[in-house]
Amino acid sequence: MPSGEKETVFSSKMKYTGIFLFRDFYKFCYDWLIDEPQFEIAETKYVEKLAGDSKNIDIVWEGKKKVTDYFQFKIKLVYRIVGLKNVEIVQEGVKTQTNQGDVELKLKGDLVRDYEGKFERNALQKFLRAIYEKWVIPSRIDQFENKIIGTCDEFLGQAKAWLDLEGKR
Repeated sequence: MPSGEKETVFSSKMKYTGIFLFRDFYKFCYDWLIDEPQFEIAETKYVEKLAGDSKNIDIVWEGKKKVTDYFQFKIKLVYRIVGLKNVEIVQEGVKTQTNQGDVELKLKGDLVRDYEGKFERNALQKFLRAIYEKWVIPSRIDQFENKIIGTCDEFLGQAKAWLDLEGKR
């Protein structure tokens, strides 16, 4: 299976503690990733563990997006929800069911070059690929690195803003 050369160009996390509806947050994150940057998302892990009257949830999503025949973006998003409880709040005089807990999102963004392994067949092709990347397309590499960095950064910002907005309702 060809894998190409993967370079992590973004790695960050955000934390939030407060009130939010987990179901809606999960849907917001998924919809944003498939609508905005148009990633194909696969959930590779979903584990819930009960801890008294709350639960802890671990989720891992892996996403990919073909950018060109040579470049691909990959992301790995790790959710850690701790102490998730059902709570009742009063919103504009009306009782509403929601959740409360701690959220930590870790996001890693990779730029994958030659993801189909076309330049990995022999030593000469690897050598030609190195020349191609160093002398022909270095600005394209920078451009795509900046694009994945921007996308990942924007996603974490949007997720944090969504949680902050939910908590203030």
